Amino acid sequence: MSRLGDLTAALRRDGVRPVVPFVTAGYPDDEACRGALRGLKDAGCRLVEIGVPFSDPVADGPVIQAASQRALVQGMTPARSLELAAWAGRELDLTVVLMGYLNPVLHRGPAAFARDCAAAGVAGVIVPDLPLDEAAGLRRVLGPVDVDLISLVAPTTDEARLRRHAESAAGFLYLVSTTGVTGAGAGAGDELEAYADRVRAVCALPLYVGFGVGTPAQAARVAGCADGAIVGSALLRRLADAADPDAARTAAATFVTDLYRSMNPEADAPVKGDRS
Repeated sequence: MSRLGDLTAALRRDGVRPVVPFVTAGYPDDEACRGALRGLKDAGCRLVEIGVPFSDPVADGPVIQAASQRALVQGMTPARSLELAAWAGRELDLTVVLMGYLNPVLHRGPAAFARDCAAAGVAGVIVPDLPLDEAAGLRRVLGPVDVDLISLVAPTTDEARLRRHAESAAGFLYLVSTTGVTGAGAGAGDELEAYADRVRAVCALPLYVGFGVGTPAQAARVAGCADGAIVGSALLRRLADAADPDAARTAAATFVTDLYRSMNPEADAPVKGDRS
């Protein structure tokens, strides 16, 4: 099993339903972003998603689009995003999944991109505009360096395609909760439970739900039928007004701790990290 697969399997085995926070690399600025990552560590997070800012993020709603644009204007690049991922792993012992779009991967070259991810300690990659039918090449170069290509499925994914995703998926399976963009949903709609059951019938991997999960009530609902919740837009909204790294750290830790408690009501609150 992969490094990411080992972690998600251990969380499931231990009965932990994780909050997997998404931050845009370099947002609201480089130092505040690092402060936010420290706050996520304080909140007990072990797995985080770092978004590589891109000019045409087709899967992202207005909050993440605006965060990406701000980070790009301030000079964030794919290379610097990888440096941030390496720092998060090295300094905070966070397991990082990198989310980015296909164009920069192709510009760098899939083999070189895979080497870069491995050198940065990235455990998984999400490429939302890479179709299942065209993913084999990237998966082939990521696998040997222990980087999982995360598969995404949607409520509209039919049974045959679900089975194909399940056959190739690794680490965890990302359940897009809505047919819209990030931040647009309202807790995965009325059919979340049936949707998760349908996917679980064909996939043994942990199921993590994202897009439109941003309140304790929504996160608790996800915890009732899936293994974890991915939260991005709602977190970025709280980081938008962070005046400095300490404010970003506090905002991230407070928000994610509330979500974690709603998903794991029987557990103790996460142990706060050393704030040195």
